[in-house]
Amino acid sequence: MDNIDISILKCLKKNARLTASSISEEIGLSVSAVIERIRKMENSGIIRGYTIDVDPKTVGNSMVALMEVSLRHPDYYDGFVEVIRSNSCIAACYYQTGEFDFVLRIVTDSTEGLDDAYKIVKGYEGVEKTETHIVLRTIKEEVGGVPMLD
Repeated sequence: MDNIDISILKCLKKNARLTASSISEEIGLSVSAVIERIRKMENSGIIRGYTIDVDPKTVGNSMVALMEVSLRHPDYYDGFVEVIRSNSCIAACYYQTGEFDFVLRIVTDSTEGLDDAYKIVKGYEGVEKTETHIVLRTIKEEVGGVPMLD
């Protein structure tokens, strides 16, 4: 990756729907060169996909919580991952080091929805302990955030 690729990624980060023509004008590169570079970044896995950023509150999901989870033993990892992947209100799951094995970001419509997610997570036999934190306000949250592009 060079500075031109980074410039293209910055444009796409601001608006993934930009046309190659718009990007071409902004960075001063031919449309065909922009298309080729985007294709190479897609094929190499630098660009994994394109997405939208939906404000959860506008679709009724105003409750956000972070749940830390510890498993009893690493043997429970695969089963726990399956449970998490099948639960639509778990927006993110991070496997980590430290006292807890995972951090989950839960996005739901209410405390009842959070309780439902809590019961699913706690109901998995391999879960040893959890700690849940209600998010009062989101200060910064980026979709596909890449610090080098800021």
